[in-house]
Amino acid sequence: MPRTRIVVLDDDPTGSQTVHSCLLLTRWDVETLETALLDEAPLFFVLTNTRSMDPDRAAQVTRTVCRNLKTALERLESRGEAIHPILVSRSDSTLRGHYPVETDVIAAELGPFDAHFLVPAFIEGGRLTRDGTHYLLVDGQPVPVHETEFARDSVFGFRTAHLPDYVEEKTAGRIRADEVEHFTLEDVRGDLHGRLARLRDNACCVVDAETQSDLDRFARQVTEAAARGKRFLFRSAASLLTSLAGLPPQPVPAGAMARYVRGGRPGAVIVGSHVRKTTEQLEALLQRPDVVPVEVDVERIGTGEAALREEVCRRVRQAHAAGRHVAVYTSRMEKRFPDQARRLAFGERVSALLMDVVRGLPETLGFLIAKGGITSNDVLSRGLALRTARVLGQILPGCSVVRCPADHPRFPDLPVVVFPGNVGDRHALHTVLDRLCGTPAPAENPT
Repeated sequence: MPRTRIVVLDDDPTGSQTVHSCLLLTRWDVETLETALLDEAPLFFVLTNTRSMDPDRAAQVTRTVCRNLKTALERLESRGEAIHPILVSRSDSTLRGHYPVETDVIAAELGPFDAHFLVPAFIEGGRLTRDGTHYLLVDGQPVPVHETEFARDSVFGFRTAHLPDYVEEKTAGRIRADEVEHFTLEDVRGDLHGRLARLRDNACCVVDAETQSDLDRFARQVTEAAARGKRFLFRSAASLLTSLAGLPPQPVPAGAMARYVRGGRPGAVIVGSHVRKTTEQLEALLQRPDVVPVEVDVERIGTGEAALREEVCRRVRQAHAAGRHVAVYTSRMEKRFPDQARRLAFGERVSALLMDVVRGLPETLGFLIAKGGITSNDVLSRGLALRTARVLGQILPGCSVVRCPADHPRFPDLPVVVFPGNVGDRHALHTVLDRLCGTPAPAENPT
């Protein structure tokens, strides 16, 4: 009987924020995919980083992953290692990302599917869905996500948090709101088997969830339907993955992550995200006397880049030699661009400079924190040039710790915190640093 593996195409590297012990892939050649499919963990992540790309490039990357995955599955089956994949397109819990571009490509390359499900609830981060509307908890109160800053994203903006209407908006009417199958909280908490069995022709479905147990019930029933031959595709945030994978508690508690810090030495924080929550967390972090701030003035990119790079690297080395942590962050103002293409191109130049800084970090660094989804992806794939990395667990709800391999040429066994931009309270960066220093402080619930 084929083994089941959950294959997650992650549009940035933060989808592992609810799981542990699995592989993250920054490469998707056939051989690497075969390795991951045979790994003992029930799931793995392919870090496509497509949220940083334009739609055409995102589609191209997704298509390449799907075709290589198909080849890897066929090769394994020919050797008697049949694998049944459950496919998840993991994206942002605040509805930003290339939908329906990525699910359309996956369906074309690896379909046909009976349905695709939108499940954006991220319980750990205070994102929930009820009555078909997706909410973000702000100070404990549910706010429709279209009323938040995320809906005004210059690349992925949207007008409605009511998911059937969101689908109609994003598909430009190809899928009408009244065609979307809505699985309410009452549905999810009841018996779905008959309804799941009737789904056909890649029906679009949206799913309510307020608690992890809602997702547990939903995942159990769709998995049972899949075992009876139904083929489903999921577009989800991270919490559904916990339910699909059914992992036990992580082996190393969040408060004990200091054991992975190399030699108890100081570390570095690389901050690229510009969302308001990240800026608030950075401001709180910089109040610490053991943290040296190093600002990267993005206005100098394109004119004094080489001098800026050398200046930042020099200040990082000085701080580390003095036994202090260092926070490298891009200037906080939000630059405006006449079009999406130029915004993305400038973002790539900023990231390239930050990755030069990462490659030049002191080899005796104790740990590294990467703040922001795209920044984290670039740190793993370009700054550290990792082919794969294994998730150790979560140091804070929604914040994964991964570790460089023991044979890394520059940073063997370096622990790296993958910290999404929009997760945690204002003291979250401070709390993570405390835990890495072995002085854990109580953290508030993420909002």
